[in-house]
Amino acid sequence: MRRFEHVSTIIADLGDIFAFIAPVTLVPLFVAVIFSEWNMLIPMALVPGIFFTAGMILRRFPRRQQGTRLSSAMCTVALFWLSCAMVSGIPFMLGLHMGFTDAVFEGMAGWTGTAFTMIRTLDTTPFTLLFWRSYMQWVGGLGIISFSLALASSTGLFRSRIFRSESRDEPLLPTVIATGRNLWKIYGVLTFCAIGLVLFTGLSLWESVNLALSAISTGGFTLHPGGILAYHSVLLELILVAIMIAGALPFRLYYLILENRRWSLFGDEQVKLFFFFLALGTAVLTYDLVFFGNLDLLPALEQGLFMAASALTTTGFQTADFHVWASVTLLFLAMLAFIGGAAGSTAGGIKLDRVAFAFRALLWWFRRLYVSGKVFLPFRIEGRVIPRATAELETAKNMLVIILSVITIFVATILVLQFQFTSYSITEIVFEVVSAFSTCGINTGYVSPDMPVISKWIFIVVMWVGRLEVIPVVMLVLALFRGAE
Repeated sequence: MRRFEHVSTIIADLGDIFAFIAPVTLVPLFVAVIFSEWNMLIPMALVPGIFFTAGMILRRFPRRQQGTRLSSAMCTVALFWLSCAMVSGIPFMLGLHMGFTDAVFEGMAGWTGTAFTMIRTLDTTPFTLLFWRSYMQWVGGLGIISFSLALASSTGLFRSRIFRSESRDEPLLPTVIATGRNLWKIYGVLTFCAIGLVLFTGLSLWESVNLALSAISTGGFTLHPGGILAYHSVLLELILVAIMIAGALPFRLYYLILENRRWSLFGDEQVKLFFFFLALGTAVLTYDLVFFGNLDLLPALEQGLFMAASALTTTGFQTADFHVWASVTLLFLAMLAFIGGAAGSTAGGIKLDRVAFAFRALLWWFRRLYVSGKVFLPFRIEGRVIPRATAELETAKNMLVIILSVITIFVATILVLQFQFTSYSITEIVFEVVSAFSTCGINTGYVSPDMPVISKWIFIVVMWVGRLEVIPVVMLVLALFRGAE
């Protein structure tokens, strides 16, 4: 009976999310009308129609009387992202006659904010579908921020600090309604500013809107086969770097600015760490491009800065040909993508908060090895002493996600190599898998419509697992196994 209530609650909660997201997915229909793409009305209308119908049916399932457990919520989120990829692929199947696998891949890349694509000719793709790709990434970016916030209010010490003030212990955003309203306000203002900045480069409103949606959501979809290089604009690249950074910083900062009307940019540990890795990445890439790639200093610096920002923010915009890059440079770029942006942002990766916490925890553990067991060594975060039991529990949870992330990448790489019949090196395949897991989408060329079908599904799963930071998908798999017993 309890197992049935558990599954029923997951389904009912999934129905609520479907009903909520249905009107949000109506927006591309206006694009179809503006560009007179009447043949795209039915394919695009099916998306909100399916979400609304499924939502009305599923939300009728009975729920647990005691409320939703964290495990149920995680299963719901995992199912939602998977369902979104499948439903959102329908317009690509009907509008571009893509196969089911390619359409689901495109949908998953959209909702997870990954720059990989299965579309062969972007220049001939309907405007409605081009906007749908950018819009999926934008909505998915806000969705992942909301998911991070939900975890912040439900889990332990470390995640709960994401949306807490510097001087108080109570949550900054006390209610779901207030949280949603403030997130939409912040995200909307950032997007509006991003569109204005891109317009400043001389691009059309159409180009500016799509690039801004992709950049602020750290998604990386573009409108042309040549990507960002098709614009031949250094000014655009610099502006996009600023927008990508804005999307990868913790939204907690923007909330503090909104509420307190004050700037506190470098008062956050994640921000300091982000700019440290950005500076390090720019320096290393510039050095490698000069000494290994034989580029002049200024072009190397421009390319190094842009690619370091694109990888660290997990946006996936490209201005480089990786076939001429040294393997060590490619692996370093993969490391930046694996780290990713800040928790509570639109970026992917394992997140900067986990990197900082893991480093601090390792130092704490090694220090304890060199002292007597009777000596108390405090575990400190922002000047606060954390009880030993709490610190050990948070360390275990933090390291579990990192270890599972590495295992996921390792297993996926082995599986892809089993079905890899091209001349791509192991370094390039590892890079592609890390890029997918971090929802980055920087591409060496292996991920394409011509890759094996089994590899496409491996990458679909890797994007799904990586975007939700492993645990929700693990919880869903465990729930399925228990249900089958």
